[in-house]
Amino acid sequence: MKRPDLLLTHGYCLEEDPVERQVMMPYPPLGLLYLSSHLKHRGHDVSVVDSTFESMATVRARIEELRPRVVGIYGNLLTRARVLQLAEWSKAAGAFVVLGGPEPAGHCEEYLARGVDVVAVGEGEQTLDELLGATRAGRPSAEILAGIDGIAYRDDSGAVCRTTPRQQLEDLDAQPWPDRRAIDTQRYLDTWQTHHGFSSVSLITARGCPFTCTWCSHSVFGRTHRRRSVSDVADEVEWIVETYDPDRLWYADDVFTIHRRWTLDFAAELSRRNLRVPFECISRADCLSDEVVDALAEMGCHRLWIGAESGSQKILDAMKRKTRRDDVQDRTRALQARGIEVGMFIMLGYEGETEADLEETAEHLKRSAPDTFLTTVSYPIKGTDYYDLVADRVGSERPWDERTDRDLRISGRQSDRYYHAATRWLVNDVRFELARRRRRESATPGTFDRLREARYWLAARAGRWGMNRHRRRDGRGASGRPWSTDEARERRSLEAGSSARD
Repeated sequence: MKRPDLLLTHGYCLEEDPVERQVMMPYPPLGLLYLSSHLKHRGHDVSVVDSTFESMATVRARIEELRPRVVGIYGNLLTRARVLQLAEWSKAAGAFVVLGGPEPAGHCEEYLARGVDVVAVGEGEQTLDELLGATRAGRPSAEILAGIDGIAYRDDSGAVCRTTPRQQLEDLDAQPWPDRRAIDTQRYLDTWQTHHGFSSVSLITARGCPFTCTWCSHSVFGRTHRRRSVSDVADEVEWIVETYDPDRLWYADDVFTIHRRWTLDFAAELSRRNLRVPFECISRADCLSDEVVDALAEMGCHRLWIGAESGSQKILDAMKRKTRRDDVQDRTRALQARGIEVGMFIMLGYEGETEADLEETAEHLKRSAPDTFLTTVSYPIKGTDYYDLVADRVGSERPWDERTDRDLRISGRQSDRYYHAATRWLVNDVRFELARRRRRESATPGTFDRLREARYWLAARAGRWGMNRHRRRDGRGASGRPWSTDEARERRSLEAGSSARD
């Protein structure tokens, strides 16, 4: 068997993540598939080992079988331990190991100290192309690595060196589409169909986000916004429909409707081609004019997610969201009036948040009445403004190799138990109010409606009792905890289309 130039893989593994198995909403690793298509186009021999549906043992066996010259590993917020495992196995197989993605860039020193050869910072297409050239004759010297932009490495003395930042790709239309045929894409569609009753395919129309939210990482695509042409994206949509015939699309952009004219032109182009596939996307209230909302409805938008984050304008301003709470409520009503469901992301525990702010968030959700909303507790990602704000109070009881940024505790903040209770209160208090409102508007309310209201009311009171019981008693603070199994079930229920207004 020919030894490939490069093996690409990642640390997301459903078999080893019981929470994600409850949710079962996987999408292919688009970032790796973009790398694969670019590098194949450049003449490199590339293999992709997709770990999503495999065991880690199977991935290890593939690395040992293929014995690639270079292994590129994608790492994100929740996969650090598995990424380190993959790096160790790759080194043992004789590979030169390169890490990329949003997480490694903030922890270059730690990853390099654990045997990784290079951390790629920023977009990886050109960086990996140059690294593959540099490794053809064996491990490159420090002098050669010093000439490759966008990487961190250790020199001969062991010191960590960072090269000039990599220039971002300017012409995204010149990039080939993701190499979906390198993996079993159909298995993703089948998984969605089995667990949620519909199939879905993801794609991106742009790279980068220019907004200033303090907690958001820009380590890969930066703060620029670079968009593909309308025709190129429409061509890809047409190919996806012809190849996979999905029930839905997921436009995985940070802010899908950021460019008003592009959105309107894209809607017109899809209409011209008679392409109307239901889809979900993320946007902001200030990027949703009536004209854009109408275009989204015509395109078949099933659900739009808004990063509402908080109902407290004070907290929104502290986050540098540059958005107004009242605009979120107004745009939610506008979207729903055009038949588009609205999902919201809510963040608890941001710096300076009080119970009065939580109360404002509850009232905001009641007034907005989104079809669904998801909550999380804020967590400081290294390299963000939020991390810098709380860095002197951040700590963890777990060793670096085993933890993620979501395990970090912020001293002086309320405890995990407090936020668990606060989440229970918030979710059920809002559900109670919306269910009661719906019953009162119904011509034929039934006994079941009142029983459901009573269940929400009791759960909300239990949550409030828990908040009172676990209100800060020490200085340990809460972590940005991952989903519990129960919360994962709730997330799956909500995202599959269960209404928060029921």
